Amino acid sequence: MTVQTYAIWAICFAATFGVITRPFKLPEAVWAVSGAALLLLFGLMTPIAAWQAVLKGGDVYLFLIGMMLLSEVARDEGLFDWVAEHAVRLAKGSTSRLFALVFGVGIVVTTVLSNDATAVVLTPAVYAAAKRAKADPLPMLFACALIANAASFVLPISNPANLVLYGGAMPSLGAWMASFALPSLLSIGVTFLVLRWVERERLTGRCETIVDVGTLPRGGKIALGGIVATAVLLIAASAQGYDLGPPTCLAGFATMAAICIGGRKSPIPTLGSVSWAVLPLVAGLFVLVEALASTGVIAMLARWLAAGAAQSPSTTAGVAGTILAFGSNLMNNLPAGLIASTTLQQAHVPQIVTDGLLIGVDLGPNLSITGSLATILWLTAIRREGEDVGFWRFLKVGAVAMPPALFAALGARLLLG
Repeated sequence: MTVQTYAIWAICFAATFGVITRPFKLPEAVWAVSGAALLLLFGLMTPIAAWQAVLKGGDVYLFLIGMMLLSEVARDEGLFDWVAEHAVRLAKGSTSRLFALVFGVGIVVTTVLSNDATAVVLTPAVYAAAKRAKADPLPMLFACALIANAASFVLPISNPANLVLYGGAMPSLGAWMASFALPSLLSIGVTFLVLRWVERERLTGRCETIVDVGTLPRGGKIALGGIVATAVLLIAASAQGYDLGPPTCLAGFATMAAICIGGRKSPIPTLGSVSWAVLPLVAGLFVLVEALASTGVIAMLARWLAAGAAQSPSTTAGVAGTILAFGSNLMNNLPAGLIASTTLQQAHVPQIVTDGLLIGVDLGPNLSITGSLATILWLTAIRREGEDVGFWRFLKVGAVAMPPALFAALGARLLLG
């Protein structure tokens, strides 16, 4: 191998490490973009190649923009707080029932809005609901974190990593459901049962039963309608095999416009609250993965994957999915998904292998706080509320909850053939 290859590997490793650990508390995007900039500065990648790599993420950028806008207007208009208040009321004094309701709401939000919405937007509302109910918030917060990944392959729209892994060539909704309906059900069910058992001592007490439930304001009703309409639109687009980015982006802007026009207010505060840094973060990761591909390492992985799939597609799907699940915790599932996607494009393996990798990259991050961007954002959200969960505390829960859910989901997919 050449000095150039080692230099690319070193820069990519350093940038990925920065994204995961955030040295000096700098945003994740700073490290991804800095890594891409260093590749260009040292002539390790041409500007044309870098730009082409950035353009590969077009559908992902549009999807994220739409979802972030929907999430932000829902939060601004009190929709998620309203849902959380109803959950407390429906719990009827049972902490265990409140936990189940939070988990259920997390399933719905993840399924139709993506795991990032559950981690970023629902988490503060759940914390507020737990505090109002005078219940221990940690089991509820863990429910938000784990369901954000466990339910992230119910639909193609449930996780941006799904778009990344398939490289814009998403299967139809019918094909998706045939592959992932049963694995998703087992992933969710096993995660719930294990987390419920792990947190059993914290869920034994009673909670408040009387909680004031405010009226959902007009803007909240519009946001709810926009979310429902978006879900229907995306399911229809997925069923027809269309790209999901454009309709998601259009729905996000349309919902925001309807709220602003109806309430006669400026969209600037909402736009200013959106975490736009996620876009250069994703773009930088696309460039880093393209640089890795130029070194031949992805071609080598593709050869291994293709050789294994030729001998036994099912075994390869299970082994590759498991390796990717644990590997996502070492490098974060977004770059891991990008590498897997590029590898799949070169390997041309059967669908079952791709599906195994998708389960691994979606569900594997439940092992640790470094596993996915959604979990990192969840950690940031709970810190704002005065709570904190260290690496080892999360790992103690993840090490018990993730493996059985992973093996159940992979096993179900392999049984489907």
